[in-house]
Amino acid sequence: MTAHQQLDQALSGLESALRSVDLWNTACPDPRAFDSVQPFCVDTMDLAQWLRYVFIARLQALVDAQGPLPASCEVAPAAEAYLQNSKPSDRAVVVAAIAEVDRIVTKA
Repeated sequence: MTAHQQLDQALSGLESALRSVDLWNTACPDPRAFDSVQPFCVDTMDLAQWLRYVFIARLQALVDAQGPLPASCEVAPAAEAYLQNSKPSDRAVVVAAIAEVDRIVTKA
Protein backbone atom coordinates (compact mmCIF):
# COMPACT_ATOMS: atom_id res chain seq x y z
CA MET A 1 0.00 0.00 0.00
CA THR A 2 1.38 3.40 -0.94
CA ALA A 3 1.79 6.27 1.50
CA HIS A 4 -1.05 8.08 -0.26
CA GLN A 5 -3.36 5.10 0.20
CA GLN A 6 -2.37 4.78 3.84
CA LEU A 7 -2.95 8.49 4.37
CA ASP A 8 -6.34 8.29 2.67
CA GLN A 9 -7.38 5.57 5.11
CA ALA A 10 -5.96 7.49 8.08
CA LEU A 11 -7.86 10.64 7.08
CA SER A 12 -11.07 8.61 6.88
CA GLY A 13 -10.27 7.27 10.32
CA LEU A 14 -9.72 10.77 11.65
CA GLU A 15 -13.05 11.91 10.23
CA SER A 16 -14.74 8.93 11.90
CA ALA A 17 -13.02 9.74 15.20
CA LEU A 18 -14.14 13.37 15.02
CA ARG A 19 -17.69 12.27 14.22
CA SER A 20 -17.71 9.82 17.12
CA VAL A 21 -16.97 12.58 19.64
CA ASP A 22 -19.21 15.22 18.00
CA LEU A 23 -16.36 17.38 16.71
CA TRP A 24 -17.13 16.98 13.00
CA ASN A 25 -20.32 19.04 12.69
CA THR A 26 -18.63 22.34 13.31
CA ALA A 27 -19.56 25.48 11.41
CA CYS A 28 -17.44 26.39 8.43
CA PRO A 29 -15.25 29.34 9.41
CA ASP A 30 -15.64 32.71 7.79
CA PRO A 31 -13.51 32.84 4.61
CA ARG A 32 -11.23 35.42 6.25
CA ALA A 33 -10.40 32.89 8.98
CA PHE A 34 -8.34 30.95 6.45
CA ASP A 35 -6.00 33.92 6.06
CA SER A 36 -4.56 33.37 9.52
CA VAL A 37 -0.78 33.10 9.75
CA GLN A 38 -0.87 31.56 13.23
CA PRO A 39 -0.18 27.84 13.71
CA PHE A 40 -3.43 25.85 13.51
CA CYS A 41 -5.24 29.16 12.82
CA VAL A 42 -5.58 29.49 16.59
CA ASP A 43 -6.60 33.13 16.28
CA THR A 44 -9.49 32.48 13.89
CA MET A 45 -10.69 28.86 14.36
CA ASP A 46 -11.11 26.28 17.03
CA LEU A 47 -9.18 23.03 16.60
CA ALA A 48 -12.18 21.07 15.31
CA GLN A 49 -12.69 23.63 12.54
CA TRP A 50 -9.01 23.64 11.67
CA LEU A 51 -8.86 19.84 11.54
CA ARG A 52 -11.88 19.55 9.28
CA TYR A 53 -11.52 22.54 6.99
CA VAL A 54 -7.74 22.95 6.80
CA PHE A 55 -5.79 19.88 7.93
CA ILE A 56 -7.96 17.11 6.50
CA ALA A 57 -8.94 19.14 3.44
CA ARG A 58 -5.35 19.97 2.48
CA LEU A 59 -4.01 16.48 3.09
CA GLN A 60 -6.92 14.96 1.17
CA ALA A 61 -6.14 17.27 -1.75
CA LEU A 62 -2.54 15.98 -1.73
CA VAL A 63 -3.79 12.39 -1.63
CA ASP A 64 -6.20 13.00 -4.52
CA ALA A 65 -3.48 14.67 -6.61
CA GLN A 66 -0.83 12.14 -5.54
CA GLY A 67 1.19 15.20 -4.58
CA PRO A 68 4.26 15.33 -2.36
CA LEU A 69 3.46 15.00 1.31
CA PRO A 70 4.86 17.38 3.94
CA ALA A 71 8.28 16.47 5.34
CA SER A 72 6.84 16.06 8.82
CA CYS A 73 3.62 16.32 10.73
CA GLU A 74 3.22 16.82 14.47
CA VAL A 75 -0.39 17.73 15.12
CA ALA A 76 -1.16 15.15 17.84
CA PRO A 77 0.59 17.10 20.64
CA ALA A 78 -1.46 20.21 19.84
CA ALA A 79 -4.66 18.16 19.80
CA GLU A 80 -3.71 16.61 23.13
CA ALA A 81 -3.29 20.07 24.64
CA TYR A 82 -6.48 21.43 23.06
CA LEU A 83 -8.54 18.48 24.26
CA GLN A 84 -7.08 18.39 27.78
CA ASN A 85 -10.45 19.21 29.33
CA SER A 86 -12.38 16.70 27.21
CA LYS A 87 -13.45 13.28 28.37
CA PRO A 88 -10.32 11.09 28.44
CA SER A 89 -11.93 8.53 26.12
CA ASP A 90 -12.84 11.23 23.56
CA ARG A 91 -9.36 12.74 23.74
CA ALA A 92 -7.74 9.33 23.29
CA VAL A 93 -9.80 8.50 20.18
CA VAL A 94 -9.05 11.79 18.44
CA VAL A 95 -5.38 12.01 19.43
CA ALA A 96 -4.76 8.40 18.31
CA ALA A 97 -6.33 9.12 14.91
CA ILE A 98 -4.25 12.28 14.48
CA ALA A 99 -1.09 10.47 15.62
CA GLU A 100 -1.68 7.91 12.87
CA VAL A 101 -1.84 10.70 10.28
CA ASP A 102 1.32 12.22 11.79
CA ARG A 103 3.10 8.86 11.59
CA ILE A 104 2.19 8.20 7.96
CA VAL A 105 3.12 11.69 6.76
CA THR A 106 6.40 11.73 8.67
CA LYS A 107 7.54 8.29 7.46
CA ALA A 108 6.52 8.86 3.83
